[in-house]
Amino acid sequence: MELFWRRGFDGTSLSDLTTAIGISPPSLYSAFGSKEGLFHEAVELYTSRERAPIARAVREQPTARQVVEAMLRDSADAVTDPEAPRGCLVVLAATNTADEGVREFLAARRRKDHALVEQRLERGVAEGDLPASTDTAAMTTFLMTIQQGLSLQARDGRSRAELHAVVDRAMCAWDSLV
Repeated sequence: MELFWRRGFDGTSLSDLTTAIGISPPSLYSAFGSKEGLFHEAVELYTSRERAPIARAVREQPTARQVVEAMLRDSADAVTDPEAPRGCLVVLAATNTADEGVREFLAARRRKDHALVEQRLERGVAEGDLPASTDTAAMTTFLMTIQQGLSLQARDGRSRAELHAVVDRAMCAWDSLV
């Protein structure tokens, strides 16, 4: 997972993978079917519900605003974690691969996150937490653009504090979004 996270799909060779895992190429193909199959498994591990800031925020926070703020702050923390590669595997791997199947797989993963946030905002409208006039589709796209942008900024070396300042400004926009 970390090799793909650091180097991307195209930048990680079969030799890199077999060396890191300690298996032969035939064993890798037997276990995962292909390099892409192993990549899918790595992304699934990376996005497991226990580790995913978006799913955790939706599960744990009581209001739509709290969900959004927790999602963005947890994302800022995750992409600047000093114990892990900087940035988000799902966002960054999509920008550095020529493999159409990998790009579509990652786009589908991002669409799942987008749908999860939009469903939560729609629930906020249904529960009266957000005004009925809230454009949840546009709001979700705005929020996901910020969330994904945090990853690129982290990869470029922005600090956790700088990314939290971005979240502060995004949350200042909350009232105009709703």
